[in-house]
Amino acid sequence: MTAVRSSRRGIRRRAPAEGSDAEIIDASRREPERFAVIFDRHYAEIHRYVDRRLGADAADDIAADVFLIAFRRRVTFDPGQVSARPWLFGIATRLIGRHRRSELRRYRAMARLDPGGVIEGHEERVTDAVAAGDAGLSPALARLAAVDRDVLLLVALAGLSYPEVAAALGVKYGTVCSRLSRARRQIREALGGVDPTSVVDPNGDVDPTSVADPARIEGGDHG
Repeated sequence: MTAVRSSRRGIRRRAPAEGSDAEIIDASRREPERFAVIFDRHYAEIHRYVDRRLGADAADDIAADVFLIAFRRRVTFDPGQVSARPWLFGIATRLIGRHRRSELRRYRAMARLDPGGVIEGHEERVTDAVAAGDAGLSPALARLAAVDRDVLLLVALAGLSYPEVAAALGVKYGTVCSRLSRARRQIREALGGVDPTSVVDPNGDVDPTSVADPARIEGGDHG
């Protein structure tokens, strides 16, 4: 399929949008044009995620590459995952990983916009801070280990639940919790106790990193 190119016009043919992502992907194994539905459903949020991490210049190409890779690997998609979001965000995160230096330069450039800037109040969301290039948060994000930053931003920017982050990155739930806890602790230390990254699992669950030691989570693997 000559489907996904480096623009929204990549998948040329449109198909009926009925069915879950898993059903659509399964059908696309026999009818490749059906994959256009996955592109239509998820391109905008994948593009937005990449834009917030790497900037607009990189977002078009990387977002398109996400769907090209996903199309080529659609036979490997786990049909037990009803939504393709974790799978797609996992691909996006791995592609972003090839541009770590660009991402770090972006955060440092943001920080230089307002050297005295700080996040005010615990109510601020990291989504707004990153999008606005907040001077206090940006250098703190730059100092995080890459694996911790990925987990933090998949939760805060992409809105994935902890199990979805685990699926996206191919790690255990306990690993997600430990990495998120470590990232938030470092952010708090960098910002003098302020935690703009305090987030609630989008599924409505209590944030396990705020109520328990992730090292004690049964079955956790704490990388």
